[in-house]
Amino acid sequence: MPKPDGKLSKRFLIKPGSSVSLSDHDTEDTAGWRRDGEVDLILRQSLSRIEQLQYLLFAEHRRSLLIVLQAMDAGGKDGLIRHVMSGFNPQGCSVTSFKVPTTEEAEHDFLWRIHHRIPRLGEIGIFNRSHYEDLLVPRVHGLVPREVWSRRYEAINEFERHLAESSVIILKFFLHISRKEQKVRLQARLEDPSRNWKFSPGDLEERKLWPAYMKAYEDILERCSTPHAPWYVIPADRKWFRNLAVADIIVARLKSLKMKFPPPAYDPKSLKIS
Repeated sequence: MPKPDGKLSKRFLIKPGSSVSLSDHDTEDTAGWRRDGEVDLILRQSLSRIEQLQYLLFAEHRRSLLIVLQAMDAGGKDGLIRHVMSGFNPQGCSVTSFKVPTTEEAEHDFLWRIHHRIPRLGEIGIFNRSHYEDLLVPRVHGLVPREVWSRRYEAINEFERHLAESSVIILKFFLHISRKEQKVRLQARLEDPSRNWKFSPGDLEERKLWPAYMKAYEDILERCSTPHAPWYVIPADRKWFRNLAVADIIVARLKSLKMKFPPPAYDPKSLKIS
């Protein structure tokens, strides 16, 4: 069985400037992995490594990490946060879910509410949906003219470039599920009383717009995957592989920073505790 060792970063990266057709990305791809005890062990090891790297990030206090999660309804964002982001210490990690803008948020530019939630140095921020919603819903539902939403691609690229220049490490994951798998997951929500609250009749109306959303996502992936803020398309029909892939990519990116503990402002050897 193959070892991840950061290789999944290259496999699922959307190279800047490349064209994207989501139909070419297999939602059931597992990169040769099979679900067994070794997979569970590898994931546990990755989560342990994530915890260690977060500690280094906090101690070094020179950079922050922003993780952006996007997906269709039932795409697995909550599950990913529950199973992978559990490796982060909650004291230095925040999760923000961006919903319909409040009255105050709607009175500012569309990136105003986003900037308020960017993680501070040494910390990690996770966006469950994000500023990319303003390139999806307004476009698919025709809420604003094309000339309005079409300008937002460059606005987002400039915003993310500014964040990167301000020492924010950005990782963006599109959890790619098939329409067939979405049906299975939505049906499960209807049949399980403990999960009925996660279902909305509006989900069925959104499902009818699947082709329009796929085209909108393809344009986002093509136009907004940059060297400083790359997009990764993660096959997400298999939840266990989704978790494995995202954890591996996070570990690989944090390791690439070659972080070090800051030197103490004193000589530890000269002190004695009586």
